[in-house]
Amino acid sequence: MDFRQDFIKFAIECDVLRFGEFKTKAGRLSPYFFNAGLFNDGQSLGQLAGFYAKAAASSGIAFDMLFGPAYKGIPLVAAIAIALAGQGQNYPFAFNRKEAKDHGEGGTIVGAPLSGRVLIVDDVISAGTSVRESVELIRAAGAIPAGVLIALDRQERGQGELSAVQEVQRDYGIPVIAVAGLKDLMAYIDKHPALAEHRARVADYRQRYGVDA
Repeated sequence: MDFRQDFIKFAIECDVLRFGEFKTKAGRLSPYFFNAGLFNDGQSLGQLAGFYAKAAASSGIAFDMLFGPAYKGIPLVAAIAIALAGQGQNYPFAFNRKEAKDHGEGGTIVGAPLSGRVLIVDDVISAGTSVRESVELIRAAGAIPAGVLIALDRQERGQGELSAVQEVQRDYGIPVIAVAGLKDLMAYIDKHPALAEHRARVADYRQRYGVDA
């Protein structure tokens, strides 16, 4: 089993990936829900970071440091940096504050100075707001956004014909890498009879709203 299938299994076991009926921000009734905030203990966060590290390595994206947008990106970027260091790849990392600090060192960036090729890490891309803010911060510092690394790509249309991920790739000219996507979830369901009851609804949802990877 490849790491993407392992990740789907892990997310289901942690109850981060659930099946049922859930209303999305777009007002759609989705047959599944992914809440990365439920990776909320040391063991699960460490395992999650390991999956991110594998996705980064398999992507072929060259980068010099990591950046995590506040707030969800903050624990992620630290954990991923630790996971990569454990593999002998010691990358600097940084994250931003929502509000600029007016005392001490000041500013909005915490951690290593933004420089070189910066890989942005986040949980998912919905409206792409945090990615836009991250790209602006990175470019303002004279650094280069190298790509975005997320946990799950729902691979469904936004307001137009493109997905949120595709819109980011189009608007900023940078790749978006996901640990897993909807197609990986479908493949996992197909291999596990215990999940067969969910297949038809997930497949129908993908048919109605899905986009090509």
